[in-house]
Amino acid sequence: MHGKNISENVEEYLETIYKKSLTDNMAKTTEISKDLGIAPGSVTQMLKKLEEEGYVNYYQYKGVKLTDKGYKIAESIVRKHRLLETFLYNTLGIEMEDLHEQACAMEHSLSDEAERKLCQLLEYPNQCPDDHNVIPVCDLDIATCYECSKMQSIKDIPKRIENLISVGNMAPKEVGTIKFIRGDNDQLKELLDIGITLETKITLISAAPLNGPVKILVEDKEVQIDKDVSYNLFVVIE
Repeated sequence: MHGKNISENVEEYLETIYKKSLTDNMAKTTEISKDLGIAPGSVTQMLKKLEEEGYVNYYQYKGVKLTDKGYKIAESIVRKHRLLETFLYNTLGIEMEDLHEQACAMEHSLSDEAERKLCQLLEYPNQCPDDHNVIPVCDLDIATCYECSKMQSIKDIPKRIENLISVGNMAPKEVGTIKFIRGDNDQLKELLDIGITLETKITLISAAPLNGPVKILVEDKEVQIDKDVSYNLFVVIE
């Protein structure tokens, strides 16, 4: 949770903007209005308020972008939502058509420690069952899931300053440095065998066609990785 000063309404707006920002340069007012079922005029007023509070940058007639502050909150909410969908579907057997609504009702009250324990219980999933959307990285200042598993309490782990994105969400020719690897020790060893480890600099050559491999440049060597693996590698874009 992000404190009582952030309402569920604000979190819903930031979450919607975040999802739009993954595919477009910025989220448009009309798109936000449609997704939330709120009149465009009311959406515009809210976006201006969010800009005043430092969560977004609003560009009249163009759209809106999340600030670093807004991005962190939005990403955390999206992560909780998708972890909950995974739990509801894989563990509890909730019907697919009911996942989104139930996860929405639960995401705002899920504590950060409960989120961490849920991730460990589910064995660090990288995609949720609803449209196989990528589950964002946590905001804990750790480098691997194994490191997290050794910590007794979330209170012992500082928050990460940088915003990370998965290799699977990079754009062609983007360059990034790997800062987090999701998965168990076997995942770490497999990546090490092909020259990928923490602080490795990579360039995305091409995204995966359907279920094909993702091509990346590791230092000066071209490497192919599975699409699933690309969603377990998180980088800081240079």
